[in-house]
Amino acid sequence: MQTIEEQVFELLKKHNITLSTAESATGGMIASMLVNVPGISEFFQEGYVTYSNEAKIKMIGVDRNVIDTFGVVSKETAENMAFSVAKTAETDAALSVTGVAGPDGGTKECPVGTVYIGCYYLGKIVVEHHVFNGNRMEIRKAAAKRALELLIECVGARKDERI
Repeated sequence: MQTIEEQVFELLKKHNITLSTAESATGGMIASMLVNVPGISEFFQEGYVTYSNEAKIKMIGVDRNVIDTFGVVSKETAENMAFSVAKTAETDAALSVTGVAGPDGGTKECPVGTVYIGCYYLGKIVVEHHVFNGNRMEIRKAAAKRALELLIECVGARKDERI
């Protein structure tokens, strides 16, 4: 049985898709999963760990007004991160993750486990909101896995437009 990262590799290869990532809460875990697969460097171009707000702005060009207006853990920030990293890296697809992995930092409105995952592909962006359970590592792993699953879904939904 193939791992999720092997499935992503096969999909990227099949459709000749380049990929970049912008990770906050997952801290590079998506990139780490991808580089487990030999040959991924042909498609996975760049991965950014933009943990701080300033890193998001400086490294990939996230709009400061989006963070200031909606908060760093928001649909809008995840969307802006996905778009910005695809533009910065000049890739066909991009994944972004922003969230609160805990154990501290959560609020009533944004509890620990809150994660927004963005997927950019061919000019369109899908953002999902999740509240994962578990400890810090379990939340990060769940978010990274779900991001790769979302990429597969986004490409699958639009594969006919690519050809």
